[in-house]
Amino acid sequence: MRLTDCHNVEDFRRLAQKRLPYPVFHYIDGAADDEATKRRNTDAFADCDLVPNVLAGVESIDMRTTVMGRELAMPLFLSPTALQRLFHWQGERAVARVAERFGTFFGISSLGTVSVEEIGRTINTPKMFQLYIHKDKGLNRALIDMCKAAKFDAIALTVDTIVSGNRERCLRTGFTSPPKLTPRSAVSFAAHPKWTLDYLFREPFNLPNLSGHVAEGTNVALSIADYFNKMLDQSMDWKMAEQIRADWGGEFCLKGIMSVADARRAVDIGATAIMVSNHGGRQLDGSRAPFDQLAEIVDAVGDKIDVILDGGVRRGSHVLKALSVGAKAVSGGRLYLYALAAAGEPGVDRIVGKLRDEIERGMKLMGARKVSDLTRENLRWR
Repeated sequence: MRLTDCHNVEDFRRLAQKRLPYPVFHYIDGAADDEATKRRNTDAFADCDLVPNVLAGVESIDMRTTVMGRELAMPLFLSPTALQRLFHWQGERAVARVAERFGTFFGISSLGTVSVEEIGRTINTPKMFQLYIHKDKGLNRALIDMCKAAKFDAIALTVDTIVSGNRERCLRTGFTSPPKLTPRSAVSFAAHPKWTLDYLFREPFNLPNLSGHVAEGTNVALSIADYFNKMLDQSMDWKMAEQIRADWGGEFCLKGIMSVADARRAVDIGATAIMVSNHGGRQLDGSRAPFDQLAEIVDAVGDKIDVILDGGVRRGSHVLKALSVGAKAVSGGRLYLYALAAAGEPGVDRIVGKLRDEIERGMKLMGARKVSDLTRENLRWR
C-alpha cells in the first residue's frame, strides 16, 4: 500500500498500522476501557442525514470562517496532539507546514516534541497551544510565558484529563514516552526498520516545552497514564481556569466541554471558545459523543462563544453536519495523525487536501455557497 492508494482517513489508518511498531500505533488508535465512546464519536454522524438544496448557483463557494478572532480559509483545523515525533520524525513541523498551506489553525500540545518558540518563529498560520495544568505552578507560568513570547493566537486549556483514562491497549503493549525496549517490543521495532532508524539516528526525542522543568517523558520513560496521574493537578477548578485566562489575556478556549452547564460556566469566566470534546474517547468511556451534544450546547451559548466540534471526524460530510448544527469550526487529531505516521508531511498534506475537497464538494451538492448557508434546515435525524 502506497501514499497514492490512500483516499480517506481509514486508508491512512491501515498504512500507519503497517509502518509503525505496534506499541506506537496502538497509542494513536486506542481509547479508554471498551472503546465504546471512541466508536460512537464517529458513528454519531450516521444518525443524522443531509438534505440538499439544488439549483443554487454554486460555481464558486466561500469556506472561510472566523474562530477565536482569526479568519480560517477552511472550517476544519488540526487539533493539538502529543508526542508527534514518535509517530514520524518530522512531527509537528510537518503538521504545522500543512496547516499553513491550507490557511487553518494548528495546535501544539504541552507534550509536544517541537518547541513553542520554533513554531512561533517559523509558522505564520494561526497557532493554538494546548495547556495541561501541572502540579508545578512554575511550569504552568513558564508555558504561558512561552506562548506570549512566541505570539501564539490562543491557549486551549484541556479540562478533561485531571486523571488518565484506562487505556488498556497501552497497558498491553507497554507504551511509554520515550519508548522502552522490551523483548516483545524489540521484535516490533526490528520489523519496522525505517521507523526505528529514524528514531535512533535523527534528532533526539525530546519534550522541549517541559524538559527544563521535568524529566518524565523525555529522560524518564513513563506511560501517558502515569504522566497524567503523577504530574497533572487534580485540584484544577473553575477558579483556576479563570485565573489562567487572566494570566494569558488573549483568546482562551476550554477543550473538553461536554455539558450545557459547563459551557455556560465557560462563558461566565470569559472564555472566547469551547471545544466540545471527549478527548477522542480516551478518557471517560461511556460518555456521549461530541456531535450528540453539539445542538444543545450551541443553543445555550452559541451566540456568546465560539463552539468547536472536536472528535470522531473522518469525512467532509461530518464537518458539514457539525457546521449545520451551529459549530463555528471542526477539529480533529487522529484524522491527521494516521497520515503523519503513514507518510510524514506528504501524508498530512494529502489527507487535509482530501478532506478540504470533500467539504467543498459537499457544500456544492448541498447548495451552500458559504458556511453560513448550512443550517439545521438541511438536517434530519433518524
